[in-house]
Amino acid sequence: MNNFIKQTKYLILRRITQFAVIFLYFAGNIWGWQILTGNLSSSQLLTIVPLSDPFAVMQMFFAGAAISIDVIIGALIVTSVYAIIGGRVFCSWVCPINPITDLANYLRRKFEFNKITKRQPSTRNIRFWVLGLSFVLSFFLLVPAFEFISPISMVHRGIIFGLGFTWAVVLVIFFFDMFVLKNGWCGHICPLGAFYGIVGKFSLIRVFHDVEKCTECMKCKEVCPEVQVLPMIAKNTGQVSDSACTNCGRCLDVCEEEGALSFSILGKNS
Repeated sequence: MNNFIKQTKYLILRRITQFAVIFLYFAGNIWGWQILTGNLSSSQLLTIVPLSDPFAVMQMFFAGAAISIDVIIGALIVTSVYAIIGGRVFCSWVCPINPITDLANYLRRKFEFNKITKRQPSTRNIRFWVLGLSFVLSFFLLVPAFEFISPISMVHRGIIFGLGFTWAVVLVIFFFDMFVLKNGWCGHICPLGAFYGIVGKFSLIRVFHDVEKCTECMKCKEVCPEVQVLPMIAKNTGQVSDSACTNCGRCLDVCEEEGALSFSILGKNS
């Protein structure tokens, strides 16, 4: 049991965080709790602190919408938080899509679907093209384009108010990640992940690798959803510098040697 907890502690913490956020939004909208009200695009913390999705706000800006001061302040607060702790922390610790894609990729590894599916030509830069296209379409369509089709918003609203058609969205992403492209949605397509990657370019919290303690088991690379951020494994001591890292902690969970991988502050231990 202790070994199981050791190997899944960050995974467990992430699930607790994700479901706690969803529960608080649910309680705010259904039972009137005042801890966290609204949705992931725009909400209030304790009815005082505004919180806004900066990506959604930027789409509104390109669409020419009038943006209130509290929405702007909310976007600045959220941007500042993720800029400090790591932009893509949102992807692994908050986003409701993450448990779906994590399950798909776990099953993909367990049943070795990589061996029975053809390798798809793809690049992780697609998400940046989708990011740019979201702004261009918002400008020409005069609406925040991605927000109308965002699976993240659909799933979040569906969990709170009833899934309905959202089930179809969940299944499409699940089967796409499991059978078509490893980490397809989060790692290759999602523009919100690309946006938060840019926000967290100089974030303080980083994964640190100590090559002297590394056993070269490579389990970290097996579970990492953004494996390209770990080029130093078994080669060099240093911190993950790629902002695509989601700070999910799975590499720390599965690492065979205590201390070979750890979280550190930018500039420390390096």
